[in-house]
Amino acid sequence: MSTPGDAVAAAHRAHWAGVLAATVRITRDLDTAEECVQDAYAQALRTWPSGGVPDHPAAWLRTVAGNRARDLLRRESVWRRAMPLLVEEATATAPDPQDADEPPAVADDTLRLIFTCCHPALSREARVALTLRLVCGLSTAEVARAFLVQESTMAARITRAKKKIAAARIPYRVPTAEELPERVSAVCDVVHLVFTTGSNAPVGETLVRDDLVGSAVGLARTLHRLLPVAEPAGLLALLLLIDARRATRTDDDGRPVLLEDQDRSWWDREMITEGIDLLTESLRAGPPTRYAVQAAIAAVHAEAATFEATDWSEIVSLYDVLLRLWPSPVVKLNQAVALGMRDGPEAGLVALDRLAAEPALATYRYLSAARADFLRRLGQWPEAVTAYEEALVLTDNEAERAFLTRRLAEVRRSQEA
Repeated sequence: MSTPGDAVAAAHRAHWAGVLAATVRITRDLDTAEECVQDAYAQALRTWPSGGVPDHPAAWLRTVAGNRARDLLRRESVWRRAMPLLVEEATATAPDPQDADEPPAVADDTLRLIFTCCHPALSREARVALTLRLVCGLSTAEVARAFLVQESTMAARITRAKKKIAAARIPYRVPTAEELPERVSAVCDVVHLVFTTGSNAPVGETLVRDDLVGSAVGLARTLHRLLPVAEPAGLLALLLLIDARRATRTDDDGRPVLLEDQDRSWWDREMITEGIDLLTESLRAGPPTRYAVQAAIAAVHAEAATFEATDWSEIVSLYDVLLRLWPSPVVKLNQAVALGMRDGPEAGLVALDRLAAEPALATYRYLSAARADFLRRLGQWPEAVTAYEEALVLTDNEAERAFLTRRLAEVRRSQEA
């Protein structure tokens, strides 16, 4: 039976972005809005156990956060004198003055908040980080892990981004139809990172965070509906083709199941068909985007009848294309794994060793885990034990920890045999 604490946690997962977006419409200041929303959730933790969970938690939280925001604005007379036009009275849902003459392309509070966080005045990394923090409600530590940087570095980056939004008076609105094409790429980056963070949660007890995955797919669908061109179509294709495997990615105990061990009869064929149709649409709409190439890689996996039937040569070639569009260390790592699957674990280890000097991968758990797997396949038990131990040190996700611990025990038994 769920408790009021569970209800607050569920409300945080489901409604954080919407409550924050509604509050920003009142405060016009991200820090103040975030403070008010945090107060609302804290009040929920205090009052829901005795007063009961409201019928409409999101409305309750919006009201409490909104009232808190108005109280702050009224009492902060100095702040009010400095920014008098930003105070809204009781009509919290009144239109943004900046939208009065230029109607938004879409009336969605969450997208409004995302486009504010993804303004061109911010660096691309700052846009993604800020959106993960504010729109998705991830902690600074979680965002830092998603970016492979230290928490202190990410905290400073988010603070600078907020200050820049305030100093530059970046408008809180969805771009007009004319502005959307040049702004959509950054939003696609955000949605993609939200999805990857949800698919392979950097921290926590579960491998998959359904809330983040669901939010990302929903936002990708909205973007595609708003702007049915190559990049959003490729992004949605990618997300659907990967998410189609979700039911098979963990066992009954929540531990990860490798691709080669997944029951493909449980993959969602409707999602795969939709993803492939969207991939075709994306490729017809213009030059291949990085999302379309990633979707093509996912499609190769989806169309293979068995793991052994996977066309690894095609996947390696697609990674060559992807590296030209997106020269990321993580893409290099994925290609090294594909090389190992095509040419054997020795070749995979050689390719992985070339990445040892990549600073961004120095604390990346999947590099050690990939080395450990190739070493296990080669029967190099002492080296495999060391690699699995390294991966465990770098892993903060309990489901992955359980999987690695089991693998480590298997390898140690083989070593002792």
